[in-house]
Amino acid sequence: MNTVIDPERERSLKNIGIISYLLHLVVAVGAVIPSFQPGIALLVIAFILDVVKRDDAAGTWQASHFKWRIRSVLWAGALYVITIPLWLLFVLPGWIAWCVISIWFLYRIVRGGMNLNANRPMPD
Repeated sequence: MNTVIDPERERSLKNIGIISYLLHLVVAVGAVIPSFQPGIALLVIAFILDVVKRDDAAGTWQASHFKWRIRSVLWAGALYVITIPLWLLFVLPGWIAWCVISIWFLYRIVRGGMNLNANRPMPD
């Protein structure tokens, strides 16, 4: 994981990570604050960016960040879909479940962004 890479490539990967984390952060904050809904388009853009660029980070400490962001989106999406019946049957449990998922997603994005800023990989 600690492969030495070109400083320009390192900077480029970090910039991509920062942009992706910022896009995810806007979406995560929007999920936690009901009146602020930036739309799923930002999440899709960030997700596609991560999927397309993750091979460029292979063998570096930044590869763990791409994996972290992709898994965060996939898990959150799956959890939202699984809890849809709670909205249909009972509004309050659905709202609580989605709040918990949204807070968890926000936590993962903030934690990842802090580790990226400190040049630390994410745990597996």
